[in-house]
Amino acid sequence: MTIASWLLLLATVAWTTTVVAWSHGVARRARRDAGRRFFRHPTAAAGLAVLILLATLALCAPLVAPILPSTQINITELQNHPPSWQHPFGTDLYSRDVWSRLVYGARVSLGVGTLGMLVAVSLGGMVGAAAGYFRGWADGVLMRLVDVGLSVPRIFLVLAAIAVWDRLGVGPLILLLGLTGWFATSRLVRAEVLTLRERPFTDAARSLGAGPWRVIARHVLPNAAAPLVVSAALGIGNMLLLEAGLSFLGVGIQPPAPSWGNMIADGRDLLTSAPWTSLFPGAAIALVVMALNAVADALRDALDPRHGTGR
Repeated sequence: MTIASWLLLLATVAWTTTVVAWSHGVARRARRDAGRRFFRHPTAAAGLAVLILLATLALCAPLVAPILPSTQINITELQNHPPSWQHPFGTDLYSRDVWSRLVYGARVSLGVGTLGMLVAVSLGGMVGAAAGYFRGWADGVLMRLVDVGLSVPRIFLVLAAIAVWDRLGVGPLILLLGLTGWFATSRLVRAEVLTLRERPFTDAARSLGAGPWRVIARHVLPNAAAPLVVSAALGIGNMLLLEAGLSFLGVGIQPPAPSWGNMIADGRDLLTSAPWTSLFPGAAIALVVMALNAVADALRDALDPRHGTGR
């Protein structure tokens, strides 16, 4: 992913965060209280700091990584070289710098996880909103489709699609992960929309002549943003783990392009002689997933009006 792609991604995340903050309180005091509740959570600041640090490293990879990730430095003398001042995370089986591959791999792993989550949340939000608002036959058809999707193991769907289309590029992989990960989100949104459609503000919008899709877009979905945001924060971790698993199996991101999953695969036979090859990307995956869970937990508390005074 290029720097322009990451800037677009960061702008998308910033826009989503802004929408959530504004949709959960028109009054300034409500927005300020939500922010205080978020940072009062014991793990919120640490989780957010980890995510910002890793996103910044990924964005600035050409500046912080001394060597291109696919460069074989010295195949005879620097193969599986332990961590040193020159190579702080050591080198791998092909004498490539592990730190450089880790930083560039963050672009792929975080980018695939975030963009795949955006696809899943967008599709799940639209399906859930339509099912909850229109009810009747639309609700029945859409929810039965969701039931079918939830009944089939997701990894089976992904592997079946990969078997049909052989190896996928980054773009198709993002779409595949997003199109197989929206089912649970649609149920969350549907449950929220079922209550919101009976509120006085939606009745007022309909009485003023607003069409159903305008009511959904302008009045219902903004007020259903809380479960969407929490689901998105958790969904990034799930997408990242799934991409890492596929890359580990050799059907995801293909070498020599770095991904945390295929970095672990490169060192799976060297855990006793060169553990750093798999240790550092594995630790990065665990750190990101824990940070995302911490942020999601804090967001749930901050956006829940029942937690008015914080923890």
